[in-house]
Amino acid sequence: MQEGNYHSFMQQALALAREAAARGEVPVGAVVVREGQVIARGSNQREVRQDPTAHAELLAIQEAAAHLGTWRLDGCSVFVTLEPCPMCAGAMVLGRVERCVFGAADPKGGFLGTLGDLSAHPGLNHRFEVVPGVLADESAALLRGFFQHLRSR
Repeated sequence: MQEGNYHSFMQQALALAREAAARGEVPVGAVVVREGQVIARGSNQREVRQDPTAHAELLAIQEAAAHLGTWRLDGCSVFVTLEPCPMCAGAMVLGRVERCVFGAADPKGGFLGTLGDLSAHPGLNHRFEVVPGVLADESAALLRGFFQHLRSR
């Protein structure tokens, strides 16, 4: 995958994050890409579904598996606006993704380099590439604005 495409795919994830914010969800969006095509999308739906596992990347991974007809997401890249938590990073390990590209680092829950790193854990049977910081400022600004708005209410 060409690094030049990273911005385009992250822009699509950011659009999904904005949609999540409009629904009152924490603004996180994700897309799964295979062979240069977006095959799945997700945005946070924890509030709507009242489900603690309804994270953007987990929903996108589930949709990608359904699209491909297999849980093995070989050759897939997950683009997400916020560094994945341990649950979502674990799903990427279990789904055998090739790479995760994320925007903003998550100092309170990020598990692809900030608090830990499941992508390269020596005890796990799968490792994947991590590309941090793609459109990080835009991703972080969206999150900051969302939480500032919540606090001002």
